[in-house]
Amino acid sequence: MTHLKHFLLAALALTIFTSMSATSQERTHINPNHPSQPDVSPFSGAVLTDNTLYISGTLGLDENRQVPSDPAVEARNVLNGIKGQLEDAGMTMDDLTYVQIFCSDLSLYEVFNEVYRTFFTEEFPARAFIGAGSLLFGAHFEIQAIAVKR
Repeated sequence: MTHLKHFLLAALALTIFTSMSATSQERTHINPNHPSQPDVSPFSGAVLTDNTLYISGTLGLDENRQVPSDPAVEARNVLNGIKGQLEDAGMTMDDLTYVQIFCSDLSLYEVFNEVYRTFFTEEFPARAFIGAGSLLFGAHFEIQAIAVKR
């Protein structure tokens, strides 16, 4: 009986290990940063696992790493940044499934929406627009998102 128990436990362990190995997901980092780079922010721009892309918080800074004076320009910049991350992963804005927008001033809701709606040709993704107080560098908008390849 003891040998049978050991055999069954070994078989169970092998089954669990095999199923875990079969479901492990390959990861591709988009705009990666690494701990060996001390002068960069400690996150990667996005991580692709199978057909799902997780996009880190993205700001709409200009080419000089400044917040544009016009919130509509900032909104366009941040959305172009998201679009670029998606394109690097072989996706489009229409592959977005969930978008979370952090905004330092909720009175900019309509300004943001006017720009946002021009980036899609299919149904809009699920979304949250959150009043966030102050954002890094004095930005008005920060977006994080999840996309699944259609």
